[in-house]
Amino acid sequence: MASGPFFVGVDVGTGSARAALVASDGRVLEQSVQTIQTWNPEPGYYNQSSDNIWQSICQVVKKVIGGVDKSEVKGIGFDATCSLVVLGPKGSPLTVSKSGEAEQNIILWMDHRAEQETQEINAFKNPLLKYVGGQVSLEMEVPKLLWLKRNLAKTFGNIWRVFDLPDFLTWRATGVDTRSLCSVVCKWNYDAANGSWSKEFLKQADLEELTRNNFEILGSDVQPPGRIVGKGLTAKAAGELGLTAGTVVSTSLIDAHAGALGMFGCRSKESKGADDVQGKMALIAGTSTCHMSITREACFAQGVWGPYQDAIIPGYFLNEGGQSIAGHLLDHVLKSHESYAELKAELGEDKFIYQHLNKLLPELAAARGLSQVGCLTQDVHVWPDLHGNRSPIADPTLRGVITGLDMTRGTESLAIKYLAFVQALAYGTRHIIENLYQYGRAPFQTLLFCGGLAKNPLYVQCHADICNLPALIPDEQEMVLVGAAALGAAASGHFDSLESASKAMGGTGQLVKPNPETLEFHNRKYKVFLQLLENQIQYRRIMQGDTK
Repeated sequence: MASGPFFVGVDVGTGSARAALVASDGRVLEQSVQTIQTWNPEPGYYNQSSDNIWQSICQVVKKVIGGVDKSEVKGIGFDATCSLVVLGPKGSPLTVSKSGEAEQNIILWMDHRAEQETQEINAFKNPLLKYVGGQVSLEMEVPKLLWLKRNLAKTFGNIWRVFDLPDFLTWRATGVDTRSLCSVVCKWNYDAANGSWSKEFLKQADLEELTRNNFEILGSDVQPPGRIVGKGLTAKAAGELGLTAGTVVSTSLIDAHAGALGMFGCRSKESKGADDVQGKMALIAGTSTCHMSITREACFAQGVWGPYQDAIIPGYFLNEGGQSIAGHLLDHVLKSHESYAELKAELGEDKFIYQHLNKLLPELAAARGLSQVGCLTQDVHVWPDLHGNRSPIADPTLRGVITGLDMTRGTESLAIKYLAFVQALAYGTRHIIENLYQYGRAPFQTLLFCGGLAKNPLYVQCHADICNLPALIPDEQEMVLVGAAALGAAASGHFDSLESASKAMGGTGQLVKPNPETLEFHNRKYKVFLQLLENQIQYRRIMQGDTK
């Protein structure tokens, strides 16, 4: 085992809690994972338990620090999904379930129950909405709180605190109620420009109760990421985690933002000279994909969240685009195909099926006399928003479109359909990039990737080709955990700033260059991609009786 100092990064994703022991140069030395429970009582409803999540965190942290001197662990950072945690008196869990189970006290980020409340809040067109691409998403917290008020009055009336999940974790670790600027500005409509909650916005949203006693339910102490929280780990939390009381705890980040923090410091081995963080887009590509980029000057882009002041690295404005489903979409394409059961029996794990399809595609292209794999989808076009569009259209009611279906069956048809959906996700990324450019954003030089889809070479190469930008894959794959650990490293004072921690711990990566021979083909397909959106809108107008 390397010598210290060490930092612990904790990441709570949609389905699991993970921890890593990380060296000061960003190397992940140990890691552990534990599944967490999700309840899906009806379509669009997803609940979790803060007690279950904390217990899972304690297990994984104990595992990763088991082989080192605990005094060498100098800081711990937490990141998590932007899920809503509801607590009653003395911090006890309050149910968010219609059936009343107290342990189910978290509304998961991907929960879509608050569609009506979202529409009503957006109808007020409050000036704060300019920071969220013009409208709140039903995945954000204020619509969910309004849903609780209307549908679970007993829960709403007994609230002591509501937290974004990352901030719940720092409170549980330290006993101190601070909120990360990352969470409140990105998901709670906090007014970062004025450094305060907006009474006007909350009253418009019919949530005046949350303005009482200096907004104590929402949290009145808001701090940037990478700051020390309280006096570090309480004796109780330290005992549960297997660490020393007083170990430095940092203000938190949302999980995708932690991945971006880790990646913004990553460099290509080939890069020489200045490395401008403003020219990078970080894609945290898992179940969904988040598209993170930061600028020195604020960029207000319709349909893209932000600009969020100081939300990842102080001194920069964050813009955040995203796709509500990405890895989950490809899994759906795979598992809903007639060939899946046969491939599963033959190859076992899904990752081996994807590898098989990636190997099959060049063979199909060669058999058809095509010089490029991408050309297999000449006549197959996809709009990929089966679960709505997060960016840049910001319309959760959009649905998927596929054209070019034929009578082909078997693995060959699956391979081409899979390729078309992978390409569609990359066209979606290009759509976000070009939308940012329309609003004056500085040009990108590099795409950076982490998450499960970063391990899929077809996904990465399609992005490089379709966006005509080099793609950088960090050598250290667990960049979300590195980002979480960088929080602890900055808060502990090991680095003088969060930006310094990111650069020191971001490491190097492998560069995937775009294929210039596919550029014209993808430019044409991208035009079709945009036309599919126009077609879907037109179909809706026709069905609504609009004759224009």
